[in-house]
Amino acid sequence: MVNVVRSLGLSKAASFFRLKAAELIQRHPEIVEPLRDGRLCITTMASLAKVLTPTNRAEVLPRFYHRSGVEAKAIVAELAPVANPPTKTVVTVTPVRPLRAQPPLARTQVDGSSCEPRSPEESTFARAELPSLEPPRIVRAEPLTPTETRLHLTVSPAFLEKLEEARLALSHSLPGATIEDVLSTGLDLILDRDRKRKGLVANPRPAPAEASAEPGADYVPAAVRREVWQRDQGRCQWKLDSGGICGSRLRVELDHVNLRCRGARPVAAELRLLCRSHNDLAAREALGDPVIDRYTRKRTAARRT
Repeated sequence: MVNVVRSLGLSKAASFFRLKAAELIQRHPEIVEPLRDGRLCITTMASLAKVLTPTNRAEVLPRFYHRSGVEAKAIVAELAPVANPPTKTVVTVTPVRPLRAQPPLARTQVDGSSCEPRSPEESTFARAELPSLEPPRIVRAEPLTPTETRLHLTVSPAFLEKLEEARLALSHSLPGATIEDVLSTGLDLILDRDRKRKGLVANPRPAPAEASAEPGADYVPAAVRREVWQRDQGRCQWKLDSGGICGSRLRVELDHVNLRCRGARPVAAELRLLCRSHNDLAAREALGDPVIDRYTRKRTAARRT
């Protein structure tokens, strides 16, 4: 491993995957072509090595085609589940290292030269848009069996306090609740609230007639929201230059195709789903950067206060 890292100049992780691939190629030359044409990914080699044998290669190898590292681990958990997987909860206190202050980021002009903000207001807004120096929380899922997964999560002391308070709050309805029970109950509440936002309720009201929809109306009926979310399958519908759509499911929201300020009606035919980034881009293309910048600065100031 050390020789590979030094000779190829790769990281230890990249070297590990390549060593696993080389070992597999020696035992199973048939993986060469799938690696070349992209059916197999180099990051799935460690998982594939755990279950691939001369007797099952015809059946197992195709299951790893076009799979991510996480999906490959799930296949391994199905084919070779961990015997007697542990069900205990382990809490480890990790010392917090102080963050070093970083110099402010300079903005760059079109010609490549840097420039400073031109006014105190612009300076405040620019600092608000800088990425947070807070280290990201780590979440790692390790499949053990087809029905059990070990979750590694880095949390704060405040989270542990909330978790204990939630467990005590559920002690009447769910006596002896595990951490999974507490988190599942909380997730059910979040998902239920999200379904209501989308109009995906158990007993929906009938959709209003399109003729009654007022141009420029601010309110979108629940039945219309439900129809749009189901039609667009909860994915961003922004059309890409390369073909297809964005398809993101992150921060997706309703968007009026022809802009509500220009008389768009709250009907399904005039609505679509866009992620926050493409919704902002659509507004900038229609109204221009100066108009949208005023609203984004207001949102940033409101979040800070």
